[in-house]
Formats: sequence, C-alpha cells, structure tokens
Amino acid sequence: MNFTKTKLSFCTLLTSDNIIIAEINEGVVLNQDMSDDIIYFSSVVFKNNPFVYITNRINSYAVDPTIYKGVSQVETLKGFAVVSTTLSARNAEIERLFLNKPFEIFSDLEEAKLWAIQILNKTIELK
Repeated sequence: MNFTKTKLSFCTLLTSDNIIIAEINEGVVLNQDMSDDIIYFSSVVFKNNPFVYITNRINSYAVDPTIYKGVSQVETLKGFAVVSTTLSARNAEIERLFLNKPFEIFSDLEEAKLWAIQILNKTIELK
C-alpha cells in the first residue's frame, strides 16, 4: 500500500486508496475548523467513495469531542480507528461515545490498516 503525504498546518495526512492516516502535530487542540479541513480534504481525495480514517497518535494532542457530531454525518466515512500506545488510548474510549461509526482502538498501525480493509470490504459487499 503506497501512501501520499500531505502536510497541513496542524497535521500530516497520508492517503492511499480508501484509507487516510492522520498524524496530528504535538500540542494541537483539534477543533471544529481543523476537523472541517480534514473532512474537506477527504472529500476531495476520495470524492464519493467510502473510506476509513485512522488517527496515528504519535504525538500528544487534545481533541474537542464535539467535532464528532459533524464527523458522524460524513456518509462516505465507514470506520474510525485510533492507534496509540499511550494514555491517549484511554481518551479514545471517551471519544468513541461521540462518534456514530465503527470505532476501534489499536496499539499497532498495521493492525488498524487491516481492520480498515475489512471494513471497506464489508462496505463493498453490501452494495
């Protein structure tokens, strides 16, 4: 799987086929405007195709959980994964409550990618 790298002011986005991996910069408070930027970016890259979002939490940052209301309304978003080996995984358990999509937490990026592929394959089977 080859990924294309795009840098925004607050993160790096890696895209391939139907997966987007976000690496948010250290110290960021991910707010609605930033979330909207990622949603817009994904709509341009994936158009109307289904995709899975993986946040690779290699840096320490905060998330405003109210952003998930808008994220839940993205019809082409089929799954949301958090990759973390730190306490932010515990925070993700709380975030899960705000998102109305399949949501999993992983300690390994490769496992998250495999899960994303499974979610996307199920989406294709349902068509």
